[in-house]
Amino acid sequence: MGLDRTEILATAGAPPNSGARLWLESVSAGMRTVEAVIRELSQNDVPVLVVAEHGSGKAAAAARIHALSSRASEPFQVYHGSEASEEILAARDGQGGTVYLQDVGDLAAAAQKELVRQIGLHGKGNDNDNGDDQRRRVPRFICGTSRELEAEVKAAKFREDLYYGISGVCLRMPPLRQRKEDIPVLRDWFLSAAARDFCRPVPVLSPETQNFFLEYSWPGNIRELKDAARAIVALGDETLAMGGLRSLLRRVDRGGNGEKISLKDAARAASREAEREIILQVLTRTRWNRRRAAQELQISYKALLYKLKQIGYEEYGA
Repeated sequence: MGLDRTEILATAGAPPNSGARLWLESVSAGMRTVEAVIRELSQNDVPVLVVAEHGSGKAAAAARIHALSSRASEPFQVYHGSEASEEILAARDGQGGTVYLQDVGDLAAAAQKELVRQIGLHGKGNDNDNGDDQRRRVPRFICGTSRELEAEVKAAKFREDLYYGISGVCLRMPPLRQRKEDIPVLRDWFLSAAARDFCRPVPVLSPETQNFFLEYSWPGNIRELKDAARAIVALGDETLAMGGLRSLLRRVDRGGNGEKISLKDAARAASREAEREIILQVLTRTRWNRRRAAQELQISYKALLYKLKQIGYEEYGA
């Protein structure tokens, strides 16, 4: 496999211009391609740029590359681009392991410069004939983005030398709507995990809800699917939990009659509706004991109070 400016398309049949981490064995052809590429990338230290929509598993792919590599016993550090300062990156120099930079396009100018410097250290020895050990102390960088960085380069918002330094190998991951064969596997895993977290039995979904999981477009990708599964377990009522998403799907269907619908905005609205229903259901079950409800929802008491204020119930409960 040529690693010089190679772009690996993980979306099966897609044209070249298409647009603790869970990693489950995939059923879909597109993700099996991703897994094969990840295994190969784990055998070397080249920088990798993982490109995918939000919630599609970029961090999980980075963690998988690290776990299969010879660096698996070394640290795997995750930083958001907006938080990874020049000082933080400089402190990683000499620490080895793997660094995953989420939303790398958000790196500040000084941090971009430091990243260029460290990427340039790969493959270089030192003056003490200890080049092999030196290379292992330089962290491997895997970067993630949901944006087209070429446009950022043209707009002078992202360094051109850094773009070419991190994108020698570009791993494109498919959105969930393009790998629907994997949805039942992911859904069942998230349902089981949520059942363990909430100390509840694993729910048996109705055929209608199972079909809905396959029909829905999941604009929030795996993250949204996980939230839906947790809502079903937390509420103990799949009809109530899925009401917001079903409403969204009906609105999208009506969009063919001239109604303009932004999936991103509609998804946010559906998420807020589902969150509201979950909070009220848990509060009802705890007889509006807000502290107990916060514990059951696995959020802080302060966070629950804020959410109650958002939905107009701040005066209720104790």
